[in-house]
Order: sequence, then structure tokens, then C-alpha cells
Amino acid sequence: MTETSFTPRVFSGIQPSGNLHLGNYLGALKRFVDWQTKDVESIYCMVDLHAITVWQDPADLRQSTRELCAGFIAAGLDPEKSILINQSQVPEHAQLAWVFNCVARMGWMQRMTQWKDKAGKNTQNASLGLFAYPALMAADILVYHATHVPVGEDQKQHLELTRDIAIKFNHDYGVNFFPETEPVIEGAATRVMSLRDGSKKMSKSDPSDASRINMTDDADTIAKKIRKAKTDPEALPSEADGLEGRPEARNLVNIYAAMAEMSVDQVLADVGGKQFSEFKPMLADLAVSKMAPITTEMARLMENQDEIDKILARGADRARAITAPILSQTYDIIGMVRPVEL
Repeated sequence: MTETSFTPRVFSGIQPSGNLHLGNYLGALKRFVDWQTKDVESIYCMVDLHAITVWQDPADLRQSTRELCAGFIAAGLDPEKSILINQSQVPEHAQLAWVFNCVARMGWMQRMTQWKDKAGKNTQNASLGLFAYPALMAADILVYHATHVPVGEDQKQHLELTRDIAIKFNHDYGVNFFPETEPVIEGAATRVMSLRDGSKKMSKSDPSDASRINMTDDADTIAKKIRKAKTDPEALPSEADGLEGRPEARNLVNIYAAMAEMSVDQVLADVGGKQFSEFKPMLADLAVSKMAPITTEMARLMENQDEIDKILARGADRARAITAPILSQTYDIIGMVRPVEL
């Protein structure tokens, strides 16, 4: 059996679909920045190949990809410490995805909750790419031999499939080549909910702009949205158990905890007994202090898109130094004839 030792390495990606919001920041970008302080190599990706599983306007896709890169950097990711890429500039993602299309089973794909949700009853008109999306996601991760992936709860099933693909590949070819990647789900606000309905995830697709805090919102807009966020008439509890059955209260407390880097219990120890008329201004001040500088920096970066393109090109070069050898070894394992020097 071929043995491979795995370097600690973290990978994660976000679709460049526009309208970055607080959920993206607290659930993903802030986590990515935290990983930069750890002794682990990190790769963060604008997954533009995933984006085209549904039709995208080409100009909008280019703009959204650059805006997402600006959001990564404005949130605190250093492109010298982490590798920042857009997926399509690293062709090994798509090449390994084909291999994994041949490893994964149809039944595995049909069980994917997101496939059922996105295709709905109209599966015959959904793209093949949408169906095979999880195999590309597995390739995104395993082409780096990533050992950890920070994800939201809604992506956990895809990580389980990634592990299944790695296990089956290793078993089929008698190797220990791909790692069984671990999902990392942590913190109070890994799933940020709508400001208008605490039972629904904060989303760019919500028709109400008041339901989310966009990363492009200015300070006044952020404060106004929090002041108008849906709540209930009860005072805040002193312990987390008191948030049961109160989705809007739980959401606002979770957001405060995540931005203040406190536990929910610590927050409630400070604000228990307060009415929302007192708590919302505290949350608004905290949100403005954290998000307004990010908005300003994103705007500055988007005024110099050539520099964003250079950052992505440098990231692709660094990424391919990892992915090209791993893909080449994969091809060797499965029996592809490889080029020789003449």
C-alpha cells in the first residue's frame, strides 16, 4: 500500500455570487482569518466553477469574483500568509473532479440534500454540473490533501461525501493517498439567521434587503437594520436555556457573541434582564465597529481591480505548486501513461 503523510492544511471556498453579507463574514471569512494564526497552511478559494452550475452573466461573474477576493482581504486575510485563488485558474480542480466522478456512485449524489433542494421537482432540467457538484467540491479539497475544512452546518453532508470518496479511492487502488478530511464547525454564529425571521438563514436571495447586513453597507445602514431587526417583547435571559423558542433573540445574541469573541453565556451574563431597546444599540455599535472598516477597505480594493487580478494570479501559481504533483501522483496510481522527458 502506498503511504502518504499529510501536512496540516486547511481549505475552504465561497461561491462568487455577489452580495456578501454578515453571515458570510461570521460563518466563513472571520473563521478563515482565525486559521491564519495557526501553524497550518491555508488555501481559500472563490469557487467560480461551482457558480456556473446555474447560468451566470459573464460580466457579473467577473465582478463578483473580484468583489469576493476584496472581501477576503478586507476581512483580514493576508494573501502572503494564505493562498487566495479563483478555482478556474487552477485546472487540477476540474481534472481531479473527473476522476472523482468515476469514483462516486449515483446513489451517493442523489442523496445530497442540496441537490434535492436546488433541483426540486425539475431534475430533468437541472444541469449535470449541479448534480456532480459534490464531486468537484471533494476535488477542491483533496487536490490539496487538505486535512481540515471550516464549513457551515449546511455543508457537513458534502464533507462526509468527500471522506467517502477518499476512502473508496484509497480502497480501490490499495493506497493511503487521500486524507479523510475533518470538517471544522465552531463558534456561536456559524449559521447566521435573517434579521426579519430568525428561523431562516441570512441569505442574499431574500427579497428584503433589511433581512441581512451586507458587507458593502455603510455605518448608518448597518445601525438602521439592527434597530429594525425583528425581536420579541421579552427581556433577554441570563442563561442560554432562556433563548429556547426565541429564534430572533437567539440570533441577535449569537451575532453579538461572534463579533465580540465571547460565548453566549458570557454575553447573557452581561445583558441578561435588558430589553431589546437597550441591547440593540449595543449590538449596532459593535457591528459598526467591526463591519464599517471592512466596507471601506473593500471599496478601496475594488477601485484597483488590476491588483486583485495580480493577487489571484500569484495565488494560482502557489496553488499549482501543490496541486500539479498531487494530480500527477493520482494519475500514476490509476494507471494513466504520464509524459516522459525526451
